[in-house]
Amino acid sequence: MAHDDGGSKILTPTRALAAFAAQLTPEQIPASVMDRTLDLFVDWAGSAIAGSPSRAVRTIADFAKLMGPADGPSEVLINGARTSPYFAAMVNAAASHVVEQDDLHNSSVLHPATVVFSPALAVAQAVGASGRELLTAAVAGYEVGIRVGEFLGRSHYKVFHTTGTAGTLGAAAAVGRLLKLTPEQMLQAFGSAGTQAAGLWEFLRDAADSKQLHTAHAASAGLASAYLARDGFTGAQAILEGAQGMAAGMSTDADVARLTAGLGTRWATAETSFKFHASCRHTHPAADALLKAMQDHHLAASDIAHVTTLVHQGAIDVLGAVTIPETIHQAKFSMGSVLGLIANGGVADLAQFEGVLARDDVASFRDRVTMALDPEVDAAYPARWIGKVMVETTDGRRIEARVDDPKGDPTNTLSREELTAKARSLIRFGGRADDAVLVERLWHVGALNAIGALTS
Repeated sequence: MAHDDGGSKILTPTRALAAFAAQLTPEQIPASVMDRTLDLFVDWAGSAIAGSPSRAVRTIADFAKLMGPADGPSEVLINGARTSPYFAAMVNAAASHVVEQDDLHNSSVLHPATVVFSPALAVAQAVGASGRELLTAAVAGYEVGIRVGEFLGRSHYKVFHTTGTAGTLGAAAAVGRLLKLTPEQMLQAFGSAGTQAAGLWEFLRDAADSKQLHTAHAASAGLASAYLARDGFTGAQAILEGAQGMAAGMSTDADVARLTAGLGTRWATAETSFKFHASCRHTHPAADALLKAMQDHHLAASDIAHVTTLVHQGAIDVLGAVTIPETIHQAKFSMGSVLGLIANGGVADLAQFEGVLARDDVASFRDRVTMALDPEVDAAYPARWIGKVMVETTDGRRIEARVDDPKGDPTNTLSREELTAKARSLIRFGGRADDAVLVERLWHVGALNAIGALTS
């Protein structure tokens, strides 16, 4: 093992990752990556505002109001309230993950924005950081969170919601960078973040609200870990790879090399995908493939007798828990419901999901959809999310369709015009009529000398 600059500490993978996050400067980040980080920020902010109508989010916001200060330096995006960084991070993280429009990094199966930008914005507003500093901190958070998710592997995701677990360290990295933690302090922050990492998939079976709690906890716990480390609080120094660390307790296929592979040269931030459909990302490849089949063969929903979606095991593990959805949010985790919307209108956006539970055409189509494990799709996952469907028509035809790069992937990304339109739609869904003004303000965040209020 190599030694660190002081020559007295072994440069373990966790220590190397902490040093990278603590020492990252704007000059080290390629301009294209900084530009993409701004894209991700605008996309995230729209999702956060769109979470305003959610009962679960408002419950967390009410809790924060009860527990937190009546005012403070940090902004709650759903209502413009001011509070402490801790509670602003909590509410914004819950809000930005509820309408299923926040970003996703493929190979880590992590939603970075909700657990990185939520605490980063809250702290940037509290310390008077510039837009450039905010974006730099976000890159640190993305790079750390993504690598931890990749390190924990597929076995972890089968039981644990990676955004709640790996996301806690991503949050700590972003906040630690804004607080200018030393590499040693960042290491301690990682230790505290890792021991608090949590989030289990069981909630899907009950249509429970836990998914919003996962991101709220990850963002606030990561933030607290960084602040505590700044003041001398210590954490486990090998929280990731140690004998009783995260991998030992949460994974059977962890690969420690993934923590530092390409660190500083491979910018995982730029690999992050935007969500096109307003549903769990595991449904997107099949949705795109079904849409392709219907367009290429001029099919209507009534022409389709059955659809077999050929998927990876991760899709079966997550979506298989939902049979007949009881809530709108649960419908977003129902492959049949998502494909029912696609078949009966070509879109699965926020507006379509609002009435999904009452639609007989969607329910009827849902009963014609099954998932089947496909060796090719499963072998490519999670680095690539291939969409394959096999459609049986009412007149006896068998039609196959595939999409190698779902809409929103880096190789099939959303343009800034599309991101602007998406953000404006999200903001309107959140009850704001000034969507054009707000989005324009968001696009200029990177140029600010000090981050102030964004929604007022």
